Amino acid sequence: MMNAKRWMFLLITAGLSILLAGWADLHAFVDLQEEASPFYGTWISLVPPLVAIGLALITREVVLSLFAGIWIGALFIVGFNPLEGTAHSLDVLTGALVNADHIAIIVFSLFLGGMVGVMSRGGGTMGIVDLLGSFATTRKKGQLFSWASALFIFFDDYANTLIRGNALRPMTDRLKISREKLSYIVDSTAAPLAVSAVITTWIGFEITQIQNALTGLAESTENAALATQLQAGADNAFIIFLHSLPYLFYPILALAFVLMTIVMKKEFGPMLEAERRAASGGGVIREGSMPATDTTLDTLQPIEGKPKRWVNAALPVVSVIVVALYGLYSTGSSAMGPGESGLTAIIGNADPFAALLWASFTGCVVAISLVVFQKILTLSQAIESWIGGMQSMLIAVVILILAWGLGGITQEIGTGTYLASMLQDSLPLSLLPGLVFFIAAVTAFSTGTSWGTMAILFPVVVPLSIAMGAGVGFAGGENYGILLGAISSVMAGAVFGDHCSPISDTTVLSSMSSACDLIDHVRTQLPYALVVAFVALAVGELPASFDFIHPVWGLLAGLVILYLILKFYGENPEEFEAESSEKKSAA
Repeated sequence: MMNAKRWMFLLITAGLSILLAGWADLHAFVDLQEEASPFYGTWISLVPPLVAIGLALITREVVLSLFAGIWIGALFIVGFNPLEGTAHSLDVLTGALVNADHIAIIVFSLFLGGMVGVMSRGGGTMGIVDLLGSFATTRKKGQLFSWASALFIFFDDYANTLIRGNALRPMTDRLKISREKLSYIVDSTAAPLAVSAVITTWIGFEITQIQNALTGLAESTENAALATQLQAGADNAFIIFLHSLPYLFYPILALAFVLMTIVMKKEFGPMLEAERRAASGGGVIREGSMPATDTTLDTLQPIEGKPKRWVNAALPVVSVIVVALYGLYSTGSSAMGPGESGLTAIIGNADPFAALLWASFTGCVVAISLVVFQKILTLSQAIESWIGGMQSMLIAVVILILAWGLGGITQEIGTGTYLASMLQDSLPLSLLPGLVFFIAAVTAFSTGTSWGTMAILFPVVVPLSIAMGAGVGFAGGENYGILLGAISSVMAGAVFGDHCSPISDTTVLSSMSSACDLIDHVRTQLPYALVVAFVALAVGELPASFDFIHPVWGLLAGLVILYLILKFYGENPEEFEAESSEKKSAA
């Protein structure tokens, strides 16, 4: 079956190549001396991400699908020369790899993988499983613990995703919780917390985007009174951000919906099938799936006869969290400008990548030191396990680099620019928050980055909202709620699009840390994300256009609707397993 899918992939790619090669009359239209492609910012710019995403979902060949998207985008840029397109594709991948922030994420991921490798070989992970066994005795309790653990690592989505997936996986495997459900819990609690909490690594970026948009508009307007108002709004960007938090309908409802599925023990769609398979003993992963992390390496298995102490897993994880928090405080304090104060300002000015690197390195040192000093592993065995842990992350790192490369191609060909331009057409002010949410979701889905989506849309959405009459006078002013709704829609739509996209870095990291097949994670999470997004749009984003309706009422309505959806359309996967057992006994 897998060979057939590979052949399908090759045929589709070959067909696209022939079509592009036959499009020879366009070659004369392309001026190769120009820096920008003639397709920049046009509907053609949607083709590369759509090809990559479509092929990935059809063939499940993620690596080849992502490269196909990059290569086709490169062909548009260089004028349909296959050799130049291939060379440009490699240049894009090189550029994605040498990016300082990307290197930091890769090293952080590898270090955490190495730390987990030492914890596993030294018996610490098994010790944690045995310890939690006395508390998480059922599938429901195990999932509740997995959801609640997000609250302890709320400050960064990358750290949240990587630490929790790796730490929780042995426990959820023992309780027969599918890897798809673990990936969903991890993914749908990490970014929603990071985007909506006040003290996170996201807040500085978000506030800066709002501030820069208002400052730029103040400098460009010729109306002195309006310029004064806009500059006052820029100076109080943090207050505007705080006011927008209740309008983050999708992130808040996504967090609640994950909890609802656990408490009510209800699932639907592909997730129901995955949970039935796992609960009935059919395996925590689908037969024939390709997990993003290889957990079967011999260097990751505990040594027989050696003690399995939970402290050898708990202390490395705790050290990562403590050092990450200290690193955020330290880098934020040193980067603060005059007049800035408070914990929120410190975190907003922090360097999250430096903090996470320090933290992951410390975790590795602690993990190795514990098992060596206790003579559970020799130093050479500990290093071998550390390397084995990093080796298990190799597939995911390759996917991550390709996803970044595709993001680079979409930026180079103007995918985000085209989608943002759709907002500049005339439309009723009352539809602005809902439309912004939709555009942000499509942008994040196509480009695979929530931060990139916010960077693209904030400079467009904020000035457009004010030009249309939203937020005049800001707090207490006319249509202030619409401005807040539009701002929050950028953030909420970016997170939603990220959850749905197989080329998103957080989607890749979630499947990687949970050792789940990337496409299986996307297929099972997508229906849940779509349902929450539709409810958020219906009771939140659209009613946000009316200032007299407080967003809290929209959130309450959304919770009720999601509860009813699960109650009447969800099924308990464990009851199916019980029914099957009864039928077998009767037979």
